[in-house]
Amino acid sequence: MKPRRPAPLNALRAFEAAARHSSFNLAAAQLFVTPAAISHQVKHLEAYLGARLFHRGHRSIELTPHGQELAATLGELFVRLDSALDRAMSGATAELRISSIESFAAKWLAPRLHRFYSAWPGLRVHVETGNQQADFIRDCIDVAIRYGPGGYPGVHAELLLTAEAFPVCSPKLLESDSPPLRQPRDLRRHTLLHDESSLGRPGVPCWSAWLEAAGAGSVAAGSGPVFASNYLAQEAAVAGHGVALGIAPLVAQDLAQGKLIRPFAASSENAYGFWMVRHQPDHAPLAVEAFCRWLREEAETSA
Repeated sequence: MKPRRPAPLNALRAFEAAARHSSFNLAAAQLFVTPAAISHQVKHLEAYLGARLFHRGHRSIELTPHGQELAATLGELFVRLDSALDRAMSGATAELRISSIESFAAKWLAPRLHRFYSAWPGLRVHVETGNQQADFIRDCIDVAIRYGPGGYPGVHAELLLTAEAFPVCSPKLLESDSPPLRQPRDLRRHTLLHDESSLGRPGVPCWSAWLEAAGAGSVAAGSGPVFASNYLAQEAAVAGHGVALGIAPLVAQDLAQGKLIRPFAASSENAYGFWMVRHQPDHAPLAVEAFCRWLREEAETSA
């Protein structure tokens, strides 16, 4: 077999950037070259491979099947290469990118993160929020924390915290001039704060399910404002605007600080939990492993 010529690394980098951005212009901006240079490198790579990598339109490009396959492989390889270079330069990952849902980042992760910094003072941690499926390669995400049922395909997912649900409210609602809140049926005289993200998801607690389980099915479960996230409903409860159905890990700090109270002991199990998700744990840098270990330790002490 005739030896293959060395791979054109500059062309591979240009192609990967163009594929990731679906744009020669954006790839050029990332690599500090001109769009014409990106186009030239891609054509050079196509000639080297003997295959078309893009369908070129008037103002758009689209990956061919060959291009899609190569782009997926190159994206992963360049991420691993960059991680290896970081470790070679500093002995550890210089940056750590965490993707978390907003409520978990605000109410659980942020108040604890200083403890991780004390152990890794030279590490720069970026916390991004969102609940969409994480693209670990394209977005360079090291660890994602998601609220869901698990079973995420193509990644390694580890249950971090379970998420039982129970009513929470401000201590103001128990003051003498407020309607009583001694038993679940007293909720009919209070405003119920709803979390839109819990509605219509099998096994995820909502007010109607909790009231039914607590023997207060006669209370109008559908009344009260609806918020886009549990975090917003919880903040409304802290402000004294009603009673929210709190998720255990997210309300723990506010309960400990006396901003919220738990008027009833009854709780509902939750089919969802908080999951630590990674792409390739077998190849994780040292700092990523340290962060995951720290997450487990914090979860154990807060459970």
